[in-house]
Amino acid sequence: MMINIRHANVEDAQEILELQKLAYQSEAIIYNDWSIPPLTQTLEEIKEEFTENTFLKACEPDKIVGSVKVSINNENYEIGRLIVHPDLQGKGIGTQLMQAVEAEFPMAKRFELFTGSKSVRNIHLYEKLGYKIFTRKQLSELVELVFMEKYQQ
Repeated sequence: MMINIRHANVEDAQEILELQKLAYQSEAIIYNDWSIPPLTQTLEEIKEEFTENTFLKACEPDKIVGSVKVSINNENYEIGRLIVHPDLQGKGIGTQLMQAVEAEFPMAKRFELFTGSKSVRNIHLYEKLGYKIFTRKQLSELVELVFMEKYQQ
């Protein structure tokens, strides 16, 4: 599969949002919570995020099949909304996107991300890439988040 990873821009917002809503359905099922922010986000909200965040997209020749967002908060590089089309999960696209983020910001000393505590596949991927859990936070009665970090040399 030929995947090309490059910067996304605000013109990609609609396609990324549609993919995000598709990809996060599996999370909603795990937590029995269809009100999670990735599923309720509006087009205006995601377009606003393009002004202060870096988005990378994974593309097949004719469509976006994955995406990830990075925000810089002081010296913290916060990775969010890693998504891959459900039909293509488990094929290394998420790994390629994460590696592209780390390559994009070689000056970063620390990357941070979070996922749900029941999202075993996500946690496994991040641990495989060198991320370690450093704290947990109860988001709601149904959802506990695990926060993970990785330090770069």
